[in-house]
Amino acid sequence: MRDKPKAPFRATQVIIRIIICVAILVVGFVAMNKLAKLKKPPVEAKQSENVLQVKGMIVQTEDIQTTLSGYGEVRPINTVSIAPEVSGRVVYVHPRLEVGGIIPRGQTLFTVDSRVYAATQKEAMAALHQLENTVLRLEKQYALDQERQATIERNRELAGLEFQRLRHLYEVNNVGTRSNLDKAEQAYNAAIDQADQMARALALYPLQIQEINSSIEAAQARIVVATVNLERCRVAAPFAGRVKNANVEIGQIVSPGQPLITLADDTSLEIQVTLDARDARQWLLLGTGRSNASGSWFSKPMPVTCRITWTDNPEAAPWDGKMDRVVQFNSQTRTLTVAVRINLQEQFRQQNRSFPLVEGMFCRVDIPGKSLQNVVRLPRWSVSFENTVYVATDQNRLMTVPVTVVRSEGDDAFISDGLNPGQTVIVTRLSDPLENALLAVSLDES
Repeated sequence: MRDKPKAPFRATQVIIRIIICVAILVVGFVAMNKLAKLKKPPVEAKQSENVLQVKGMIVQTEDIQTTLSGYGEVRPINTVSIAPEVSGRVVYVHPRLEVGGIIPRGQTLFTVDSRVYAATQKEAMAALHQLENTVLRLEKQYALDQERQATIERNRELAGLEFQRLRHLYEVNNVGTRSNLDKAEQAYNAAIDQADQMARALALYPLQIQEINSSIEAAQARIVVATVNLERCRVAAPFAGRVKNANVEIGQIVSPGQPLITLADDTSLEIQVTLDARDARQWLLLGTGRSNASGSWFSKPMPVTCRITWTDNPEAAPWDGKMDRVVQFNSQTRTLTVAVRINLQEQFRQQNRSFPLVEGMFCRVDIPGKSLQNVVRLPRWSVSFENTVYVATDQNRLMTVPVTVVRSEGDDAFISDGLNPGQTVIVTRLSDPLENALLAVSLDES
């Protein structure tokens, strides 16, 4: 009975709590409305299109002569290895016979002891004189024996008549003796034998003279060999050249065929340049004729003037060379090797150069090729790998255009189809731009 008065008290507490919660909600709602009225609405943003800042160039057609470029090493056309043709001891060596020295044409490089060869020549000449004297003696004897032959024939004729007379007297008239007849016959036989011997001797004279003349020809040949060997003791420079190698000293014993000196002619040089076979087939200027009757090799290239630049000094004045020939075709690498020749004497006379073009230099060679007609030259980077370019329309909108790239050289690409003169091509490098994007184009004056 004592707990009953607590129930009204609890009910009062619940009501009070409810009133407090409602009051809080009302106050919060009122405050929120006031704060909401204090907030200003955001300014409406205006949408604008992005503009690409690019550089462009006006399409112009032109005629271009293509250039095939390659690399090669300079080497002399004439390089000769000199060896002695006779054996012996070296008695003289040119004072400038050292690597890098320049030997004028005709000057003696080295000399082999010539005393033995000079004695051989004298011996051959003495043998020739002896044979010539023998021929003279035989010819004189032949003439004398021809004169004697008439006398011997007459003696034989007289001995025959005397024998016939004595035999007729002895056999018919019984005059004379048998002994006299035999002596006359013996004299007649002796005259016949002497005449026969003279005839045989006269018949042998021409053969003997012919044999001696053959011996004279052999002796003359021996003199020629001896003279040549004597001349070969002196070895001279076949042309004005640079000594590349020298292995000869005074007192050295040399033998025929032993390489001693290597000379190079630096006035005429050559560079063998390797080109891509497809480029060469399409652009190389080959002549219309054939280099041989069968036509089984490349025709001689046109002698166009090539530009030669030393790779270690590309800023220096270039050298000029002439296309000379096709050297080889390599089926494994699909390349064609051509030779370009350089005449340095002319170019030294025409230009003052501080540094020469010499053997061993690695050079770039630019060879003029066939011409392209009515093509557009563009920077290579402005053409995509799919052979498309970006152009600006009349509304300065970007448009992708497919083109035909007929050739690329260095930083240039040559377009034969897809562009019209007067169009503006974008030359700025763009990475996946949006088609029809708005452009702000500034023309590239370069």
